[in-house]
Amino acid sequence: MVVVGVLSLQGDFLEHLQLLSELSGVRAVPVKSPRDLVGIDTLIIPGGESTAIGSLMRVTGMDVAIADLAREGKPVMGTCAGAVLLAKKVVDRVVGETGQPLLELMNIAIRRNAFGRQRESFETEVFVDGIGTVRAVFIRAPAIVEAWGDARIVGYLDHPDIGKVGTVAIQNNVLAVTFHPEISGDTRLYEYMVSLVRK
Repeated sequence: MVVVGVLSLQGDFLEHLQLLSELSGVRAVPVKSPRDLVGIDTLIIPGGESTAIGSLMRVTGMDVAIADLAREGKPVMGTCAGAVLLAKKVVDRVVGETGQPLLELMNIAIRRNAFGRQRESFETEVFVDGIGTVRAVFIRAPAIVEAWGDARIVGYLDHPDIGKVGTVAIQNNVLAVTFHPEISGDTRLYEYMVSLVRK
């Protein structure tokens, strides 16, 4: 049984927990404090408000605990706001530098709200190297605009307004996903994270 933790401080963590509960051989548990990470095999940081999640992580000590978990080699996946928090560089499409708390676990640069506001949300398919074509829902989504060092962009989207941008990046055991797989119901990214645990 693979135990998947879902950071449950803010955002759409319930949707992740629900979808994970449908996978065989997986037990999904909410994570709200560093002690909840004990016994966790892999962790998901959900979408939501990245500044709020980052601030709550700092207050609860989850920022240090998650960084330690990743350095131990346990897989960590951030979706949408979670992807923002994994990045070393973040700018907002409108306000520029954000100065927000970040985990800085990945050598990637992200542009927040890259596709526009809520009304510009959309659903499409994205091909991810090593995983295949996944159904992706973009809601006030960020874009990966640069990767360096050990990080590499493995999924792209050619958007009519902003051009070709990264949607998925991987660096060793850490995965940044700019869309919401928990909303589309596509389980392939979750299955990939579980496969990293079972290697």
